[in-house]
Amino acid sequence: MRQEIRIAGFGGQGIILSAVITGKAAAIYEGKEATVMENYGPEARGGACSGTIVIDDTKVDYPYCTHADIMAIMSKASYTRFRPDLKEGGVLLIEEDLVDLDKDDNALVYKIPATRFAEELGNKIVTNIIMLGFMIGVTEFVSYESMKSAILGTVKARFRELNDKAYNRGFEYGQLAKR
Repeated sequence: MRQEIRIAGFGGQGIILSAVITGKAAAIYEGKEATVMENYGPEARGGACSGTIVIDDTKVDYPYCTHADIMAIMSKASYTRFRPDLKEGGVLLIEEDLVDLDKDDNALVYKIPATRFAEELGNKIVTNIIMLGFMIGVTEFVSYESMKSAILGTVKARFRELNDKAYNRGFEYGQLAKR
């Protein structure tokens, strides 16, 4: 079954890394077909960027995300730019301290203070990993173990413990949020 996922925020938040890790979780650890596409704004850092992942049980015939089933948004500018691309009935995950929803937004929304959680862990650099954990905790489009393996297999050895804590923090919050 084809699933389209968009992760978006601003440059410097680890958005593209999150997309790459997600693609690895699906393709390498779940044995599915997956494509990852990157989209950058013209700015070097701080501009809007996104990563899209298309996952399917069979060969991906069209690698572009047209109507996301799942969207994880980590900045207001990205919300404004990409929210219209969320499929009707899709899941919208937001960084609640950085994204204000439009009053008429009727999406299925889950919120997480990912940046605050990262600061509590001692390093804002893991905000994206907290969001990945949250995304899996809520949606389970790949298994907990597959995403964890992809994260720990991608980050540098000296950051694995911190990323493991960040992933678990987001996952646990996601599990609670979907109840």
